[in-house]
Amino acid sequence: MALSRRAFGVGLLGAGVVGTGGYFAVRDRPELQGLLGSRTTLFGFVGGEKEAFLADPEVVRALGSYGLTMDSRVAGSVEMVREQALLSQHPQYLWPSSSIMVDIARQSGIGIRNDRVVLNTPIVVYSWQPVVDGLMKAGLVTVTSEGHHQLDLKALLDAILAGANWSKLGVNSLYGRARIVSTDPNRSNSGFMFAGLVLSLFSGNVATASDLATFGGKAQAIFRNMGFKSPSSGKLFDQYLAGGLGGEPMIVGYENQLVEWILADPTRWDRIKTSAGAKPVVLYPRPTVYSAHPLIVVDENANRLIEALVSPRLQELAWTRHGFRGPLGTATGNADSAIGSLLPAEVDAILPMPDAGVMLSLLSMLVS
Repeated sequence: MALSRRAFGVGLLGAGVVGTGGYFAVRDRPELQGLLGSRTTLFGFVGGEKEAFLADPEVVRALGSYGLTMDSRVAGSVEMVREQALLSQHPQYLWPSSSIMVDIARQSGIGIRNDRVVLNTPIVVYSWQPVVDGLMKAGLVTVTSEGHHQLDLKALLDAILAGANWSKLGVNSLYGRARIVSTDPNRSNSGFMFAGLVLSLFSGNVATASDLATFGGKAQAIFRNMGFKSPSSGKLFDQYLAGGLGGEPMIVGYENQLVEWILADPTRWDRIKTSAGAKPVVLYPRPTVYSAHPLIVVDENANRLIEALVSPRLQELAWTRHGFRGPLGTATGNADSAIGSLLPAEVDAILPMPDAGVMLSLLSMLVS
């Protein structure tokens, strides 16, 4: 039956209303902005430990549903909030790996429009099974009922300051004096966080300005004992894996680094676990510090990034594919079976970091 002109017009009007309603429904849902065809590219600096996360095709796709593309350049957390050579490039956002960087950014004159912790990962120590076996005999490492290794970091630091050889710590397979290596605290956040933890452990509490005057020399000696310090947490972790037991017996890193490495090739991890060679082991200092990852908004257009990154989908990807905990330090989603028992559900022995003023003064003492 032929349609009348009136019926045809009403049909077109109805289709238009439905289409317009659909448009406004999508427009009002940030996670569906990509469906409108609009895409905003935002430029900024991020810590190297998040590079693989941001390169993940699933993460790129999830950000795309918000109509966002992140043009991220890797820089050290300390550098990105202090170095004029980086800030002069007019980043729209900064994504360092410590909440203290927000205060340091303000002290550097950066106009912060917003900030929010998006991810968390505790500072850990990576070692090898023969080293851990020796440290257990020496009473420096214990194993929890869940099978996780805890490190008495203060006792280890005291032994290093005393010039103890590896053999005195029960590690007969290594020669020379015991040492632990972190990144450069003036450039990279894991070294920065470790410096604050070291100072607080020597102080017996969260370090203050007066503690810095008393115990700063000890912290300085620990870092001087390290020798060369990598400018990047990712590079140091790569050195650890490549150098093996003899090259890098103990390094400071992020919990998520081993997780990410395992998930990249689970069959490789299965081979390593069953091989006769030295195996990587993650040690949890007791207490440790949490490395919070705040997204710092410099350009108001980057505010949308916060909403996207704290969404359930991106939080789940951060944990299940890259080992990053959520803003409160908890797991989000079910971990892969390859790492299910590797990580504790919660890390309860957490020490706050010294304030920004104390840390900036400490950094001046630790210039390489």
